[in-house]
Amino acid sequence: MTRNISKGRLWTGRVLSWIAIIFMLLDGIMKLIKPAVVVESTVSLGFQEHHIVVIGILGLLATILYAVPRTTILGAILLTGYFGGVLATQLRMDAPLFSTLLFSVYLAILVWGGLWLRNEQVRKLFLS
Repeated sequence: MTRNISKGRLWTGRVLSWIAIIFMLLDGIMKLIKPAVVVESTVSLGFQEHHIVVIGILGLLATILYAVPRTTILGAILLTGYFGGVLATQLRMDAPLFSTLLFSVYLAILVWGGLWLRNEQVRKLFLS
Protein backbone atom coordinates (compact mmCIF):
# COMPACT_ATOMS: atom_id res chain seq x y z
CA MET A 1 0.00 0.00 0.00
CA THR A 2 2.32 2.74 -1.23
CA ARG A 3 -0.02 4.97 -3.26
CA ASN A 4 0.19 8.30 -1.41
CA ILE A 5 3.53 7.92 0.34
CA SER A 6 6.50 10.16 -0.40
CA LYS A 7 9.69 8.50 -1.55
CA GLY A 8 11.54 9.70 1.55
CA ARG A 9 8.91 8.26 3.91
CA LEU A 10 8.78 4.99 1.97
CA TRP A 11 12.56 4.52 1.96
CA THR A 12 12.93 5.52 5.60
CA GLY A 13 10.28 2.94 6.49
CA ARG A 14 12.01 0.28 4.42
CA VAL A 15 15.39 0.99 6.03
CA LEU A 16 13.94 0.83 9.56
CA SER A 17 12.13 -2.39 8.74
CA TRP A 18 15.19 -3.99 7.16
CA ILE A 19 17.38 -3.13 10.13
CA ALA A 20 14.98 -5.09 12.35
CA ILE A 21 14.67 -7.91 9.78
CA ILE A 22 18.43 -8.32 9.40
CA PHE A 23 18.95 -8.35 13.16
CA MET A 24 16.20 -10.92 13.68
CA LEU A 25 17.43 -13.12 10.80
CA LEU A 26 20.93 -13.14 12.28
CA ASP A 27 19.52 -13.87 15.74
CA GLY A 28 17.37 -16.74 14.47
CA ILE A 29 20.13 -18.26 12.35
CA MET A 30 22.55 -18.13 15.29
CA LYS A 31 19.97 -19.96 17.40
CA LEU A 32 19.76 -22.70 14.75
CA ILE A 33 23.55 -22.97 14.45
CA LYS A 34 23.94 -22.85 18.26
CA PRO A 35 27.51 -21.63 18.77
CA ALA A 36 28.78 -21.91 22.35
CA VAL A 37 28.12 -18.26 23.18
CA VAL A 38 24.44 -18.58 22.18
CA VAL A 39 24.01 -21.78 24.20
CA GLU A 40 25.71 -20.29 27.26
CA SER A 41 23.75 -17.06 27.18
CA THR A 42 20.39 -18.75 26.57
CA VAL A 43 20.97 -21.30 29.34
CA SER A 44 22.01 -18.46 31.68
CA LEU A 45 18.58 -16.90 31.03
CA GLY A 46 16.93 -20.02 32.41
CA PHE A 47 16.10 -21.91 29.22
CA GLN A 48 17.11 -25.48 28.45
CA GLU A 49 19.46 -26.05 25.54
CA HIS A 50 16.78 -27.87 23.53
CA HIS A 51 14.62 -24.71 23.65
CA ILE A 52 17.13 -22.68 21.64
CA VAL A 53 16.14 -24.09 18.24
CA VAL A 54 12.42 -23.63 18.99
CA ILE A 55 13.00 -20.00 19.98
CA GLY A 56 15.05 -19.48 16.82
CA ILE A 57 12.38 -21.00 14.57
CA LEU A 58 9.64 -18.88 16.15
CA GLY A 59 11.70 -15.72 15.70
CA LEU A 60 12.55 -16.60 12.10
CA LEU A 61 8.94 -17.44 11.25
CA ALA A 62 7.68 -14.11 12.61
CA THR A 63 10.50 -12.26 10.83
CA ILE A 64 9.79 -13.91 7.48
CA LEU A 65 6.10 -13.08 7.83
CA TYR A 66 7.07 -9.47 8.55
CA ALA A 67 9.38 -9.34 5.52
CA VAL A 68 6.68 -10.55 3.10
CA PRO A 69 4.44 -7.60 2.09
CA ARG A 70 1.18 -9.62 2.18
CA THR A 71 1.78 -10.83 5.74
CA THR A 72 3.74 -7.90 7.17
CA ILE A 73 1.09 -6.88 9.71
CA LEU A 74 0.76 -10.44 11.03
CA GLY A 75 4.54 -10.62 11.23
CA ALA A 76 4.69 -7.34 13.16
CA ILE A 77 2.10 -8.63 15.64
CA LEU A 78 4.00 -11.91 16.12
CA LEU A 79 7.31 -10.08 16.50
CA THR A 80 5.70 -7.85 19.13
CA GLY A 81 4.73 -10.95 21.09
CA TYR A 82 8.22 -12.37 20.66
CA PHE A 83 9.74 -9.11 21.90
CA GLY A 84 7.38 -9.18 24.87
CA GLY A 85 8.78 -12.57 25.82
CA VAL A 86 12.31 -11.21 25.50
CA LEU A 87 11.40 -8.25 27.70
CA ALA A 88 9.83 -10.50 30.34
CA THR A 89 12.89 -12.76 30.38
CA GLN A 90 15.28 -9.83 30.73
CA LEU A 91 13.10 -8.27 33.44
CA ARG A 92 13.14 -11.55 35.37
CA MET A 93 16.94 -11.56 35.15
CA ASP A 94 17.07 -7.97 36.48
CA ALA A 95 18.95 -6.85 33.35
CA PRO A 96 20.23 -3.27 32.96
CA LEU A 97 17.42 -0.98 31.77
CA PHE A 98 18.65 0.90 28.70
CA SER A 99 21.27 -1.48 27.29
CA THR A 100 19.49 -4.81 27.72
CA LEU A 101 15.96 -4.65 29.12
CA LEU A 102 14.66 -2.11 26.60
CA PHE A 103 16.50 -3.54 23.56
CA SER A 104 13.43 -5.52 22.51
CA VAL A 105 11.38 -2.32 22.83
CA TYR A 106 13.83 -0.59 20.50
CA LEU A 107 13.39 -3.41 17.99
CA ALA A 108 9.60 -3.18 18.27
CA ILE A 109 9.83 0.56 17.57
CA LEU A 110 11.86 -0.21 14.44
CA VAL A 111 9.32 -2.84 13.33
CA TRP A 112 6.21 -0.72 13.89
CA GLY A 113 7.86 2.57 12.96
CA GLY A 114 9.02 1.14 9.65
CA LEU A 115 5.61 -0.34 9.00
CA TRP A 116 3.86 2.91 9.96
CA LEU A 117 6.04 4.92 7.57
CA ARG A 118 5.54 2.62 4.59
CA ASN A 119 1.96 1.41 5.04
CA GLU A 120 -0.93 3.84 4.71
CA GLN A 121 -3.42 1.37 6.22
CA VAL A 122 -1.37 1.09 9.41
CA ARG A 123 -1.18 4.88 9.68
CA LYS A 124 -4.94 5.14 9.27
CA LEU A 125 -5.46 2.46 11.89
CA PHE A 126 -3.30 4.28 14.44
CA LEU A 127 -4.67 7.74 13.62
CA SER A 128 -8.36 6.87 13.63
